[in-house]
Amino acid sequence: MGCDLGQAIDGSLHIATTVAPITSIVANVVGDADASIVGIVPEGTNSHTFEPKPSDAATLESADVIFINGLVLEEPTKDLALANLKPGAIICELGTETLPESDYIYDFSFPLEGGKPNPHLWTNPPMAKEYARVVRDVLTRLSPSNASTFSTNYDAFAAKIDALDDAMKVATATVPAGQRKLVTYHDAYAYFAKHYGYTVIGALQPSSFDEPTPKEIAGLIAQIKSEGVKAVFGSEVFPSPVLEQIGAETGVRYIDVLRDDDLLGRPGDPEHSWLGLMRFNFATMIEALGGDASVLKTLDVGDVAVDRAVYPQ
Repeated sequence: MGCDLGQAIDGSLHIATTVAPITSIVANVVGDADASIVGIVPEGTNSHTFEPKPSDAATLESADVIFINGLVLEEPTKDLALANLKPGAIICELGTETLPESDYIYDFSFPLEGGKPNPHLWTNPPMAKEYARVVRDVLTRLSPSNASTFSTNYDAFAAKIDALDDAMKVATATVPAGQRKLVTYHDAYAYFAKHYGYTVIGALQPSSFDEPTPKEIAGLIAQIKSEGVKAVFGSEVFPSPVLEQIGAETGVRYIDVLRDDDLLGRPGDPEHSWLGLMRFNFATMIEALGGDASVLKTLDVGDVAVDRAVYPQ
């Protein structure tokens, strides 16, 4: 097990992935190379609590490489993969490979005492770019005959990530500095916030993924009022009447359309991609916080190659 393991194989490469953003990143690197990609975690599912089906064992058993996020995000899927890993196959934890332990963020939904760092690296473009680089290097080692395809696709994808990153910096500059504050239901933007200079005031969802207590709600309401927060952000995956209530009681805008790992549209749609997901979330946040998202909305977020991955729904 490990991203630096594995040897070249003959024939078609069989790849398994977990959450949809990782599947999309892998698909952009793979392109039309001789490989198949199958995701495990259905879109719109809570990836923290997802339990794979027994039938998923067959997908994992046939895989030459399994790309997961790591950082203790998909432990049941990882356990099933380990139990069914064929000889010579590898499990590559992209988040664990990308982020040194010294840079782990522990916060509202992921407290230090719980032992699970915030795993949502892919909402930060430079870290997603590093995911893609690791994918390129692993696949090149496993399928050297496709090395040029992987390299070309990675270069094109990295350029699009850089363009997204640059656009987000420009858009962020249009948000008044005192309004660059985030309150979310699910705490998926810690690394994003650190990179772009936002402050995460709070996240409503506790580490247990239960609803927050009345005391926790009251504390967050008081903090929102004192900090002058402009908007609170909900999630399509984690609908929360509590967050809507907080928006009503504080008088700030309540936005409930952010997506953490649920891509836009359906497989095959032009914006059903990691790039499309990030542009949508970023533009939504910028506009809700009083900024101008026009530079984001003009970006080309199409995949660099036809996405042939299987996304469970």
